[in-house]
Amino acid sequence: MKLLEDIVVVDFSQFLSGPSAGLTLADMGANVIKIEKPETGDICRHLYVSDVILDEDSSIFHAINRNKKSYMADLKNRFDIKKIYKLIEKADIVIHNFRPGVMERLGFSYHILKSINPSLIYGSISGYGEGEVWKHLPGQDLLLQSVTGATALTGNKEDQPTPMGVAIIDMLAGAHLAQGILAMLYQRSMTEEGGTVQVSMFESALDLQFEGLTCFLNDGHELPRRSAINGAHPYVGAPYGIYKTADDYIAIAMADIVHLGKVMNCSALQRFTDNSEWYFRRDEIKQELAMALLHKTTREWLEILEPAGFWCSGVLNYQQLRKEESYQELEMEMVVKNSNGIEVTTTRSPYRVDGELLLSNIGAPLLGEHNKEIDEQFDLNAEK
Repeated sequence: MKLLEDIVVVDFSQFLSGPSAGLTLADMGANVIKIEKPETGDICRHLYVSDVILDEDSSIFHAINRNKKSYMADLKNRFDIKKIYKLIEKADIVIHNFRPGVMERLGFSYHILKSINPSLIYGSISGYGEGEVWKHLPGQDLLLQSVTGATALTGNKEDQPTPMGVAIIDMLAGAHLAQGILAMLYQRSMTEEGGTVQVSMFESALDLQFEGLTCFLNDGHELPRRSAINGAHPYVGAPYGIYKTADDYIAIAMADIVHLGKVMNCSALQRFTDNSEWYFRRDEIKQELAMALLHKTTREWLEILEPAGFWCSGVLNYQQLRKEESYQELEMEMVVKNSNGIEVTTTRSPYRVDGELLLSNIGAPLLGEHNKEIDEQFDLNAEK
């Protein structure tokens, strides 16, 4: 299913945030053309986040650039710049995630491109937005988690600030950009006019924490307090957390402590009858719960708690997850293949439209693989 068939995206972005937005558009059927510099291309090809290398490129590059085309161009070369201008003249969307001012210096500012293509949608991701103080700092996921308070939310009270083990701000900023671009496409269908969509990782990180920030801003600016043990959410009381069982771990979300104590046959929990204490005495409650949960296996506890209506689950790693029938039913994995015949197993798009999955078996492109095809398709070598 190609929801965005005939939509042409010229994507200057690199690494994760911008390319994740491009991936969403590609999964929806858009023709996404990556502009890559000669020799090295997108820095994500070789800036490894693991030791998994596939066809000389990093595994993350393959994961986030499937179903796209690569056009190699030197943005400091006058002839190449002219060709990119001609391509943008026929495009619908431009994406970049350079620091503020870089696209202007390269000659690809929105004002210049708008004069070439008035209906163009110009999407950008920056690290910290257009404010002067931090605008030139590197927009990197760990740094954004750190400066926005996010690392103060994970872990236990005495733990050092702890980041999430996934590039959540990169991916969220990419999702925000894709959402904005889709909204702008709708507006353009009404007005025939383009425009800009600007996202910063800083603002995306703050939006991610709207729940906690709203509590902070309306609670006398009291900082969030992590649990001393079994921490999971600083603003949620007991029993919220992950606990050791006799053989593994179990996650338990919000619950009536007294009822939980009765179902577990734990008298120590049944004495916390005042529900206002479930937050302020959460460490004491969690300690009692943690001791009680050690007496049965995770499966045994799930068989007791789930029928009683408690929100709980096992705690799975990737190996365990893939064995679960529920995961297998989703068919979340797919195999893509690049033009060298290298197969990569990765995750599919999460969207279903009218019950149909958005699938493609086209792998990430080789550097400059589509130059000839794009030159011919968009007549880029012709003199104007």
